[in-house]
Amino acid sequence: MNRATLEKRPDEVQSMFDAVAARYDITNDILSMGQTRRWRKIVVDAVDAKRGERVLDLAAGTGTSSEPYADAGVSVVACDFSTGMLEVGKKRRPDIDFVKGDAMNLPFADNSFDAVTISFGLRNIQDPRLALSEMHRVAKPGARLVIAEFSHPTFSPWRTVYTEYLMRALPAIATKVSSNPTAYQYLAESIRAWPNQDGLAAWLDAVGWRDVQYRNLAGGIVAVHRGFKK
Repeated sequence: MNRATLEKRPDEVQSMFDAVAARYDITNDILSMGQTRRWRKIVVDAVDAKRGERVLDLAAGTGTSSEPYADAGVSVVACDFSTGMLEVGKKRRPDIDFVKGDAMNLPFADNSFDAVTISFGLRNIQDPRLALSEMHRVAKPGARLVIAEFSHPTFSPWRTVYTEYLMRALPAIATKVSSNPTAYQYLAESIRAWPNQDGLAAWLDAVGWRDVQYRNLAGGIVAVHRGFKK
């Protein structure tokens, strides 16, 4: 199986990400036209981690999203369920703590982290609301959660253009640059099926995250949500 269905069976999604691990970071840079680096910096700024704090970076993949914390001397755990992604990350950054884990059943104790973050991975989890609850469990009181995820453009004409890019151009480009282009057809479909900004904010509030706010990037193509554990 090289293309997960939108029912998101964990074994199929894991297999899909294992298959694209080798060229995952460079493919994402190309498909986003270099915007992933800017989005990643915005997430790091929102997490605002300090030395002495412990950060959980979920769906960390090869650890690219974890590197800014490690480089700043912040303790970071890069957690992902894809063995292939973790292996690539460990080879490149042996100084980062890579942990294999299921976001719906995190292998960490209650109240373990000062901040939890996940970028472009929440929609790939079989039960994202359960994952949000697990993130709340492992966060310390006062901890913050930062989520970057694809969302819904707020300007209707731009939404139409974006949808066309997702369903037509993205898979075509991926065919030329990715090690498993059919995986990107699933990714395009999963983005289109994902709830909008207010829908995700409601999920966060329902599982206990408070003071939830979001910031739209690129006209709503991406939204960065932030909340706190009281």
